[in-house]
Amino acid sequence: MFHVKHLDYDVVVVGGGHAGTEAVLAAERLGVRAALVTHRFDRLGEMSCNPAIGGVGKGHIVREIDALDGLMGWAADQAGIQYRLLNRRKGPAAQGPRTQADRALYRAAVQCALRTRGTPVIEGEVVDLIAEQGAVRGVVLRDQAEVGCRAVVLTTGTFLRGMIHLGDQRWPAGRVDDPAAELLAQRLESLGLPLGRLKTGTPPRLDGRSIDWSKVETQPGDSDPELLSFLTAGPIPRQIACGITHTTPSSHDLIRRNLERSAMFGGQIEGRGPRYCPSIEDKVVRFGERESHQVFLEPEGLTDCTVYPNGISTSLPADVQEGIVRSMQGLENAKILRLGYAIEYDYIDPRALTPTLELKALGCLFFAGQINGTTGYEEAAGQGLVAGLNAAAKVLGREPVILNREDAYIGVMIDDLVTLGVTEPYRMFTSRAEFRLKLRADNADQRLTPLGRDLGAVSDKRFQAFARKMENLDTARALAEGIEITPPEAAVRGVTVNQDGARRSLLRLLALPEIDTDRARMAFPELADVDEATLRQLRREAVYEPYMARQAQEIEQLRRDENVPLPDAMDYTAMPGLSNELRGKLSLIRPRTLGQAGRIEGMTPAALTLILMRARQARMVS
Repeated sequence: MFHVKHLDYDVVVVGGGHAGTEAVLAAERLGVRAALVTHRFDRLGEMSCNPAIGGVGKGHIVREIDALDGLMGWAADQAGIQYRLLNRRKGPAAQGPRTQADRALYRAAVQCALRTRGTPVIEGEVVDLIAEQGAVRGVVLRDQAEVGCRAVVLTTGTFLRGMIHLGDQRWPAGRVDDPAAELLAQRLESLGLPLGRLKTGTPPRLDGRSIDWSKVETQPGDSDPELLSFLTAGPIPRQIACGITHTTPSSHDLIRRNLERSAMFGGQIEGRGPRYCPSIEDKVVRFGERESHQVFLEPEGLTDCTVYPNGISTSLPADVQEGIVRSMQGLENAKILRLGYAIEYDYIDPRALTPTLELKALGCLFFAGQINGTTGYEEAAGQGLVAGLNAAAKVLGREPVILNREDAYIGVMIDDLVTLGVTEPYRMFTSRAEFRLKLRADNADQRLTPLGRDLGAVSDKRFQAFARKMENLDTARALAEGIEITPPEAAVRGVTVNQDGARRSLLRLLALPEIDTDRARMAFPELADVDEATLRQLRREAVYEPYMARQAQEIEQLRRDENVPLPDAMDYTAMPGLSNELRGKLSLIRPRTLGQAGRIEGMTPAALTLILMRARQARMVS
C-alpha cells in the first residue's frame, strides 16, 4: 500500500535515511501532502554505521528534534539497550545523553511511525529533477515515472557517486548492497553546483559468539538512564552491557607494515574524512607515540550476534583486518562477519544554500544531511527536520523557519554550514555554540516546543505533556523561591553556607554542588510533593541562574548585530577596501545579516564596518 507512483504531492523527499524520514514527517506535520522516495521500504531507519544515537553535542540535537515533535529521540528509546549520560561529572550544559540501540528495533520503530501516519513511500531511484521557471517541480524515477511536486528535499547521504574502497578494491555503491546515485549526481553537476568529495568509513563487524568476553572489560549502562525523548517514561527493551578492549603494539606494527595497502594511504581516495572519527590507520600515523587505542565492543541487537568494534574503522584489505582484530585481548579467535571499508561520495558546498537549506541557484530545492558535508545520524536528522519544515512553509507561503544560534544547536550547525562551508565532514560539538549554558539537552523542550507549537509542528499530545511539565516546574520554583532561611537555620538542616547573616532562598541553596536531589529532600521536607523529574530540572536551572542574566545580555548584543539586514543585491565585487578573498566569499554566501557576515572566515572589523556603511547607504537610497 506504500508503493504509489505518478501522483502529485506538495513535497517530495528523496532518500530514506535519518534526514529523509525527519524531513517527510516534518512536512506532513505542517499539513502538506508529502511523499518519500527511497530504494526499499525495508531499509528505512537503517543505522548504516555505529548502532548508537546521541552523545555530547549530538544528544543535544536529538533532544531538539524531539522538542519539535521529530522522530529520532522516540525511535531511539524504542530501541535503546544501553543508556549512558556522557560527561556526567561535568555540568548539565556539557552532558550528552546517548543510547546504544538495537538496529532491528530502531528500524522497526521508524517504519512503524511511517506506517501509522500513512506516509506515502515510493520505492524507486530518482535520476532527474523537473525544473520550470527557476524552480523544481518534480522528480523523475529510473523507470521514467514522473512525480510532480512543489518542493523537493534531497537527502542522498553517501549515495552521490558513492565509491566503496577496500584495500586495492573499489566499486560504486551508496553503502554495502545499495547502488550509487550516478545519474542524479550528474544532474546536480549540470546545474553548475559547487560539488566536492568527502569520505567516511566503518569497522569490520564481528561475531559476538566468537569473542571471549571474560577477557575484556565490561561497560555497564547507567542505573538511572537519561532517555532521548521527553515523552518516554522509561527504557523499553532489555538493558545490556558493552565491552572494552584495546589495540596492541602488534596491531600497530601490522598497520604500519601495510599502510600502502590502505585505500586512504595508497592514494585511491581524494576526499577528506572526519578528523574526530579517524580510521585506525589515521590513529596509528597521527599518534605514533601511543601503544594502544580503546575499542568499544557494541552489540548490535538483543537477538543479533553482530558486534560493532567502535574505534577500528579501516579500509585495509581482508587479511590485515583479520590480523588487527585477532591481535586484541579477547578477540584472538574472533570471526569477521563483514569487512570494514571506506566510502567516498559527492557533497554540495553548503554555502550554496540559504539558512532554510534551500538552494540559492534553483528555487524549491532543499538539501539535508551528508550531502551538505556533515557526518552523523543526529546532524543529518536535524537538517532533515529544518529542510522539511521549510519545504512545507514554502509551499504554504509562510515565513521561513530559521533556528538562530542562540536558540538551538541545530541553528548553530546550519549557520556554520551555510556561512563557513566545510573542509571535512562537519560534526557537532558543544564548543561550537557561543551560548551553550542556555543550549542544554535538558531544556530543549523549554526552548523549542512553544516555537514548534506556533508553527503547527507539535502535536496536542506533546504540547499537553510539555504544559504539564511547565506547570509542575513553575509550582516548584514558586515554592523554592518562597522558602528563605538564615545560615544558622541552614546548618540545622545540615546545609553549610557562609555565616554572613544573609537569608537565602531554597532555590539558591539548590545550586550548591553538594545538594543533590536526595539531600535536598532530606534537608527540606517541604519538597515532598515535588516529583523527582521536576526537582532535578529545578536544580539544574538553579545552578545556571547566576550565569543566564549575563548570557542574556550577550544574546541581546548578538541579536542587535544579527538583525542588521544586508541587501540581497549588494555588489561586493565592486566594494573597494575588501580583499579579493572576502569579495569572493561574500558573493558566494550572500549573508542575510551583518551578524552572519561577521562569522565568515577571514572577516575583519574594518571590512565589517565597510559592509555596514554600504548597507546603511543602500537603505537611505531605497
